[in-house]
Amino acid sequence: MHAMTIPQPGGPEALTWAEVPDPVPGAGEVLVEVAATAVNRADLLQRQGFYDPPPGSSPYPGLECAGRIAALGPGVAGWAVGDEVCALLVGGGYAQQVVVPVGQLLPVPKGLTAVEAAALPEVACTVWSNLFMVAHLRPAETVLVHGGGSGIGTMAVQLAKAVGARVLVTAGSPQKLARCAELGADVGIDYREQDFVEAVREATGGAGVDVILDIMGAKYLQRNVDALAVNGRLVIIGLQGGVKGELDLGTLLRKRAAVAATNLRGRPLGEKAAIVAAVREHVWPLVEAGVVKPVVDRVLPLADAAEAHRVVEAGEQVGKVVLRA
Repeated sequence: MHAMTIPQPGGPEALTWAEVPDPVPGAGEVLVEVAATAVNRADLLQRQGFYDPPPGSSPYPGLECAGRIAALGPGVAGWAVGDEVCALLVGGGYAQQVVVPVGQLLPVPKGLTAVEAAALPEVACTVWSNLFMVAHLRPAETVLVHGGGSGIGTMAVQLAKAVGARVLVTAGSPQKLARCAELGADVGIDYREQDFVEAVREATGGAGVDVILDIMGAKYLQRNVDALAVNGRLVIIGLQGGVKGELDLGTLLRKRAAVAATNLRGRPLGEKAAIVAAVREHVWPLVEAGVVKPVVDRVLPLADAAEAHRVVEAGEQVGKVVLRA
């Protein structure tokens, strides 16, 4: 088969389409013929040499895909060759075929194309696991989503609204804020023009938000805690603003608040399977009902993965950039 390889870390031009060995499914795995994959910031980091895949996993980028099952490994039940699926991957989505642990498979939601479905697994699993399994967001609570125009952000807005939460978002342009409003965001904050802490206080009457989903890390750490309500929960899922920061623990104590940090790629198979099962139970019905929709900014051929990386690196997109195989 062919896959998008990274012979040497570097810029988007480092991505190289090459012939590679065919993957073979082992016990509890399936082989998927990839119809489409999607670009995530982790792919950019891997291309730059900063985020190696876990040992023993595919060396090619791509944390999600959609396609058809081409073969079943030993011991796989409940799936058949030809089934249309999408999947959460540890890597390997930028390829013609990929091996997937059976616990990370999802059916393509009814009414969706493979291109649309390819934009869902990573964001749905990330948002559901963090907003609901870690932060326990509840109806009538208020959530602040940083990077509301991103793939994660557009999914978080929709899922939070679907459960009855009030949603505040930050984004870097009026156009992105307008798109977030269309998806259900109640309050938009242009982080280039506004101090988000002051904006949160104004929007909540000084109370703060119950939950924050953060992609920035160190740069926003203290300000995020300042923006939390009493008993608030901050979940850090990205480090775009750095890895080391200072925090006034007195503020955290006075608010009886909690700070959690998670990633998805490095979790054990059992934890990923539990997250995928929860997404199938809770998120897929919302997708099939049209309450939650994949937000696809543009679709490019997999051969143009370098251009897709440039778009995401520049933050030009709203939602996901999908690569058609």
